[in-house]
Amino acid sequence: MRVLVTGATGNVGRLVAKGLVDAGVEVRALTRDPARAVLPDGVEVVAGDLTQPRTLQPAMADVDRMYLFPEASTAREVVALAERAGVRRVVVLSSGAVTAGYDTTIHLPVERAVEESGLEWTHIRPGEFAANKLSLWGPSIRAERVVRDANPDSGWFPVHEQDIADVVIAALLEDGHVGNVYDVNGPAVVSLRDQVRAIAAAIGEEIRFEVLSPAEARKVYLAQGGFAAEAADFLLGFTDYDGNPADPDAAADFDPALLGPLPTAEVVTGRPARTFAQWARDHAADFCDLAGTSRGDGLRVASD
Repeated sequence: MRVLVTGATGNVGRLVAKGLVDAGVEVRALTRDPARAVLPDGVEVVAGDLTQPRTLQPAMADVDRMYLFPEASTAREVVALAERAGVRRVVVLSSGAVTAGYDTTIHLPVERAVEESGLEWTHIRPGEFAANKLSLWGPSIRAERVVRDANPDSGWFPVHEQDIADVVIAALLEDGHVGNVYDVNGPAVVSLRDQVRAIAAAIGEEIRFEVLSPAEARKVYLAQGGFAAEAADFLLGFTDYDGNPADPDAAADFDPALLGPLPTAEVVTGRPARTFAQWARDHAADFCDLAGTSRGDGLRVASD
């Protein structure tokens, strides 16, 4: 069996590639820049870009199964190429925002393209990535041991990227997952303030939480650039998931604890979901290293 892993250098993709190699599976990893890809030994790294489907044909040769990073603009072309190449099963990295009805333009079109093909499919819908905090808070924690954000008592169910990868791997390799949709969240609501406390405990140093208004936090994120700037309006409640104007006060008033426990990886893996505190320990070095960076899979949030 050979599996094509798209988005192979992302937070989830690199863990999927590693898990498949550990399982003895042949792995071909797709990335825009193979020279910069850091992947496990034994992974065949090939160049390709999901936004340019014509570049994918060599990568799909002799592939049985595929982990598909979501790119709505070319999803139907990519799925058609996979069918013609003989791929039989596709596992889609989607979003819990589809389940909530917030996402109609980013992940849902990818799901539909796969469902309407002749391929076996499984959709994995993560909620909020714990790893978003590396991009949002990493720079200020590394430089100043401070977090500047709004609504410290708000929170969600942040999910460890390894839990997501574990579900993806199971859906790729095991029987019984075809046609299923799996929502994958963290095991409990964790407020922003408690997330900062968990990171502080993991690195063994105090981190100050500086409470800003949504407008002030937006300025901080925009100045920071990268993912923080791209996601600022949504994360702070100025827009909804699809980019439409929204009220930041309404977002701050919502209590996610009212939802009760959300589905986790345990439904598929049989193992308890990893906590945010465990995620913080696993990434402690990333918050201490001034040269540290995070590998982005894009925005994955459930409230979000």
